Amino acid sequence: MAKRSLEKWKTYNSVFDEFTRRNLFRLQSQGIFEDMVSHISQGKEALIFLATTKKQNQEDKTNYVIIKIYRLENCDFNQMFNLLRMDKRYINIKRSKRDVIFTWAQREFRNIMRARSVIRVPIPIKQYYNILIMEMIGDNEPARKIKDDIPKYPQKFFDTTMENIIKMMKINLVHGDLSQYNILNNNEEPVFIDFSQAVPLNDVSGKEILFRDVDNLIKFFNKNKAKIKQAEIRETLLQEMDTTDKEL
Repeated sequence: MAKRSLEKWKTYNSVFDEFTRRNLFRLQSQGIFEDMVSHISQGKEALIFLATTKKQNQEDKTNYVIIKIYRLENCDFNQMFNLLRMDKRYINIKRSKRDVIFTWAQREFRNIMRARSVIRVPIPIKQYYNILIMEMIGDNEPARKIKDDIPKYPQKFFDTTMENIIKMMKINLVHGDLSQYNILNNNEEPVFIDFSQAVPLNDVSGKEILFRDVDNLIKFFNKNKAKIKQAEIRETLLQEMDTTDKEL
């Protein structure tokens, strides 16, 4: 990527430092993407961009990928470090800011790969330091979060979402930050995103986090004309947990 093509993105909270620009250029040189075309959203930890991929021939339609860039400066480093230390895969992580952020991005990549075995998620393409490249969910443009594209049939959408949550439980995974901000509406089907805080169900706080995720969703969907009874959902989850615990 020519340096000047990244100049216009410099204003995004210093995310395009020289280290990140150099690595974006390296990924582009490898053919992972062709050019960044727009800024999609900005979260607490990262910025999300839309990028094109190379066409094989003139007749091919333009294909897109998502580029998620974790900030090297403006992020909650302490929270990342504390959460990583509770993950058995990273208990020996060093308290180095860059190491923590790179590991955080790697953790999300690994969690998405795991979730992908049972539910629809953006296909992860490449993780490189603080950069994560993923499939774009959507037909001709990125699918919107359910907070911005409320499902036409909220009860049905919630039921499918619960099926996905239970499928993840079966592989010992809890999303950890599930809400209307982290589910896409892809043609009236839920697609989970943002897996950096996912934890094993049998983690010391796994079940508590699971209930928190589901309570967030119940609140959102009931505000949007669904009729979900929290007690019934919790009973279903407990039954599924009992079966899952025996399998893990």
